[in-house]
Amino acid sequence: MQIQSIERKPDVSLIRMTRRQRQAAIRLIRNICCNYDDGNCQLSDSVCTQSFSRIIHCQTFQCVLLEDKDGLKLKSEFIRDETIKRCKTCGKTYQSKSNNAKYCTKCAKRVQRNQKAVYARKRREDSRKVGTVKASDCNAYRGVN
Repeated sequence: MQIQSIERKPDVSLIRMTRRQRQAAIRLIRNICCNYDDGNCQLSDSVCTQSFSRIIHCQTFQCVLLEDKDGLKLKSEFIRDETIKRCKTCGKTYQSKSNNAKYCTKCAKRVQRNQKAVYARKRREDSRKVGTVKASDCNAYRGVN
């Protein structure tokens, strides 16, 4: 089995877990890890270092626990932190906070303002059309030919 290198970012710096991610990792280790025994690791015959470290370095944690269905959410958070996208309008790179993000923060405000204006124009135009009804439409509604 080949071990994939998840403990390093593309720029070769180490991935550091946030406090919330670390708490989820500890929960995962305590619930699923078969080598965990009351704070001790049976493989290394010492304290489980992954349970108090903010850096991913345990191969069991990396290859087994993060691949489990309970660990996939945590793994996706590590990968999502590295997502860098390009803005559709200006072309600058930015770090996205969601999968649906298309624009950087400056362009997002501008695009939203433009979309809102287009929607308001369309609504005003549709509301003006409501008042004008053709006689043929009224007769068709009544069932008269």
